[in-house]
Amino acid sequence: MKQYPKTILSIDEQVEAYRKAGLVIADDDYVKKALSTVGYYRLRGYSYHLYNKRTKKYNTGTSFEQIMMIYQFDTALADLVFMMATEIEIALRARLNETLLAYNDALVYMDPSIFNDKKKYWENLGKISSEIARSKDLFIQHQFKNHEGQVPLWAAVEVMSFGTLSKLIENLPIPIQKSLSHYYLSVSPKGNTVNSYRMICSWIHSISVLRNICAHRGRIYNREFAIQPTLPKVDAVPPGSKRVYPIIIAMKCLRPSDESWNRFAKNLIQLMDQYSSVIELERLGFPSDWKLHLTLS
Repeated sequence: MKQYPKTILSIDEQVEAYRKAGLVIADDDYVKKALSTVGYYRLRGYSYHLYNKRTKKYNTGTSFEQIMMIYQFDTALADLVFMMATEIEIALRARLNETLLAYNDALVYMDPSIFNDKKKYWENLGKISSEIARSKDLFIQHQFKNHEGQVPLWAAVEVMSFGTLSKLIENLPIPIQKSLSHYYLSVSPKGNTVNSYRMICSWIHSISVLRNICAHRGRIYNREFAIQPTLPKVDAVPPGSKRVYPIIIAMKCLRPSDESWNRFAKNLIQLMDQYSSVIELERLGFPSDWKLHLTLS
């Protein structure tokens, strides 16, 4: 096996590497503790925009404390976003369950005839089956023991991953799309219901991606997201925007309730204000009037 060209650095060597790169370090012990609990490579992601690759130096005046504050901001933001995304996910499960029960069939999610794309139906059913089989929840075990393994819709939706739930919703037939859409179309542009439903699906998809990143403690700050939602014109962002802001606005559109969103918005504003000295709005995709867009009209 070919030897990797870089060697592993000790904590002391990492501190020295920072110094050689021009990073301001006021307290060696503080830096060493952070490196031993957070890690050199993870923190590197929070300083890409503060480092000049050509000179291999940090921007003049950049301090380790500044990088740590950005990391702490990002951690708090991820916690805040994850809680809101979870509330959205729970509400979606309840609303999907209520909508599909119009068929009066507890196993309707297993019926290929109600789904638009049959291939996607089978792909998704395979994922649903695996998630049910892996579940240790008592309500799933109850179905195995007492109902010959038949799992009703209201139990199945509780063990589907957010991603699986998103794909199932996207593949629903138009009559059910219209029924599910009534929860959210009040915040969508007026017009064709199918286009509005596609917009809703883009919200769900982008939020599920963001939620998974937060759940695995991935970085949000200064990150580009390949999946972006289509937003109502009133909250639209410039084409090509790939930061987290559009997904946060999608969360507003899919809010379970006005109260839950207002609580989230208040906490987000407080967090942004608290770290305003070290964060840059463009690294999050936030426009200058972002606070106005958090309000509910």
